[in-house]
Amino acid sequence: MSMARLVITAVVLEGRTKSEVARDYGVSRRWVQKLVARYAQEGEAAFEPHSRRPRRNPGRTAVELEDEIVILRKALAEEGLDAGAQTIAYHLGQRHGSAPATSTIWRVPSRRGFVTPQPHKRPKSSLIRFAAEQPNERWQADTTHWKMKTGDAEILNVIDDHSRLVVGSFARTTFRAADVVSCLHVATERYGIPASVLTDNAAIFTGTSRRGGFVAFERELAALGVRLRHPRPYHPQTCGKVERFHQTLKRYLARQRRARTIAELQAQLDRFGEIYNTRRPHRALGRRTPAEAYGARPKAAPLPGQAMPEHFRVRHDVVDKAGRITLRHNSRLHHIGLGRGLAGTRVLLLVHELDVRVVTEDGELLRELTLDPTRDYQRLQE
Repeated sequence: MSMARLVITAVVLEGRTKSEVARDYGVSRRWVQKLVARYAQEGEAAFEPHSRRPRRNPGRTAVELEDEIVILRKALAEEGLDAGAQTIAYHLGQRHGSAPATSTIWRVPSRRGFVTPQPHKRPKSSLIRFAAEQPNERWQADTTHWKMKTGDAEILNVIDDHSRLVVGSFARTTFRAADVVSCLHVATERYGIPASVLTDNAAIFTGTSRRGGFVAFERELAALGVRLRHPRPYHPQTCGKVERFHQTLKRYLARQRRARTIAELQAQLDRFGEIYNTRRPHRALGRRTPAEAYGARPKAAPLPGQAMPEHFRVRHDVVDKAGRITLRHNSRLHHIGLGRGLAGTRVLLLVHELDVRVVTEDGELLRELTLDPTRDYQRLQE
C-alpha cells in the first residue's frame, strides 16, 4: 500500500483530522491537504504517482528555433551536404552570432523523428590519425568513378592533407597520363607546388605495377622537386582523407541533377569545391573551413635534391608480324622496328633511360638505339 492511499484512507474513511494524520505518519500537513483535494477531484486516480515535471520550462528551446533547426537540416540534406548537429550549430552561429549546444541541436531532430538510432560504432579514440603539419606539405590524390546520364566518367580528386582543402577536382571520361599531368599543373598554378604527393599504386600514378619504369606523373613530379609516396598494396587507409572525400562528394552529386556531359559534371564539381572549401566547417579542423585552416599557417615547399633516379629495366617481348616490338616510356607506347624477317623471335630489351639494346635470348645484338620520345615509331633505318 502506498503512503498516499494510507493517508487518504485515514482522513476520508476514519474521519481523522489532517493535522493528526500528518503528525502520526511524519508528513507535512500541506501534503495531506493536497492528497485529499486530489482524491476529491480524481477519485481512485489520485493513488497513482503523478509527474513532477514543471508546467513551464523557461530554459526550453524556443519553438521557432527548433523549426529553424529542422528547416536547416532538411536544406543541407537535400543539397547532399553534411547535416549533423555541429554543422547546424556553425550555420546558426553565422546567422545569429550564437547557437545552442550541439547536444541541444541533436535532440531536436531526434525528438521529431528525423534521426534513426544506430548501433555504437568504433570509438574515435581507438583510431590512429596522422596529418601534415603544414599546408602543401602533402597532397593526397586519387580517382573514383561516377555514372552520368549518358555514360561513365572518372573524377580525380586532390586534397591538402593538413587542411582538407580541395586543391582540385577534375572530371574526364577516362583519365590518361597526360590528363593527370595537366590537372596537376592547374592545381599548382592556383595553390603552389607541394612538398610531396601521396597516391595509391594505380598505373596512372606509378610504373611499379608494370615491373619498373616511370610514368609521366612520376617524371613531372621529379622535375618539380616533389616527392611521390605510395601506401602498401591493398592498404587504402593510408589515403583515407581523399577516400573519405570521395564519399562526401558522391553524396552531394547524388542530390543534383544527373550530368549529361563532362562539362556539366565539372561545373558541379567546381560548385561543390567552393562549398566544401569556404562554407562547410570540418570537424577535424575544429569546425573551421578548409580555406581557413589552409590560410592559417605558412606553406611548405619542395625540398631540393628530388631528382628522378636513373631508369634501368629488362623487358621481354616477341617480334610481331610487322617486325616490331613495343616499349613504354613516360606513359607513352613506342614501337621499335626490327624487320619482318624476325617475326616471332623472342627478344630482350635492355633499357637505360633512352638507350635501348635489343638482343635475342641467345645474346645476339639485333639493334641498338636511342629512343626518340617525340615519335611513336622508331624506324629501323632512317
